[in-house]
Amino acid sequence: MANKRKIYMNGEFVDESEAKISIFDSALMFGDMVFEMTRSFNKEHFKLKEHIDRLFTGLKILRYELSISKEELYDICIETARLNEPAFKKDDEHRLMIDISRGVLGIYEGIKDIHIGPNIIVADFPLRWTVKGMSKLYKNGINNVVTSQRVIPSHLMDPKIKNRSRLFYLMANIEASLFKGDNNWALMLDPDGFIAEGSGDNFFIIKDGELISPEGRNMLRGITRQYIMEELAPQIDLPVKEKNIELFDAYEADEAFICATPFCMIPVTSINSVSIGNGKPGKYYKSLIKQWSLNMGVDIIEQIKNWDNDVKKNINKNKISPYKFK
Repeated sequence: MANKRKIYMNGEFVDESEAKISIFDSALMFGDMVFEMTRSFNKEHFKLKEHIDRLFTGLKILRYELSISKEELYDICIETARLNEPAFKKDDEHRLMIDISRGVLGIYEGIKDIHIGPNIIVADFPLRWTVKGMSKLYKNGINNVVTSQRVIPSHLMDPKIKNRSRLFYLMANIEASLFKGDNNWALMLDPDGFIAEGSGDNFFIIKDGELISPEGRNMLRGITRQYIMEELAPQIDLPVKEKNIELFDAYEADEAFICATPFCMIPVTSINSVSIGNGKPGKYYKSLIKQWSLNMGVDIIEQIKNWDNDVKKNINKNKISPYKFK
């Protein structure tokens, strides 16, 4: 391959295939890793500063000790993407993945040639890897499956810290994959029975011309969620509210959708196969994603359609993906 992707790892750039951490690392032993994943629009990084701010909050709470600043990590991310640009197609977008682990446990620090201290890793790969095959969802929507697997509540392990201890997400996805039909995505409740989040996405309903999000308590407060609530919705004069949402409220909603960094927004047209509204993407959803596309200078839906057309012959429907575990 003429242009190999490079990974930043602990002060140097290495080939992607050479980026490794020890089997004795705390990330492997305990899932002890804080991370962020971002995307670009027209190769411009979206909300990278906000992602890094959230990362450092998590690192502070979990008592990591880093030798670099937010500003230095930001510059590392920009440089990683710059180095990898020659390996990307012209229409690719960047998908930065920032992983920071505490490092090897103290009892293993005597092993020869082992890295001591936190691992700071920044990878960059094409966004299309994450979203391929999704273009149909913007038209048809998804069916959210409410799983018996619930979120880990904040008083046990705060989900507002984006960490790699995500087995409960995986179990919810496996359960949703057993539901009859296609395009089934997990939706989890909190211990009190209120809707919390999906397995890597935030959930919204729209009722009587008002955008409603679950309270930002037992869930990850997504950067995309924040953008929709604080910037996008006001642009189309859509009032925003946070409140506890019961499943009944969702069934009664006019519209629903999920959001996350890679795919931005996808309509939820049913929950447990019960139609939401008229069972089609709603007018406010369409207005929001249209406005987002205008803001970025990218037709979000059309971009993913083009990627799907490009890789259609290579898609294996039985492959595991970030959103399919069957």
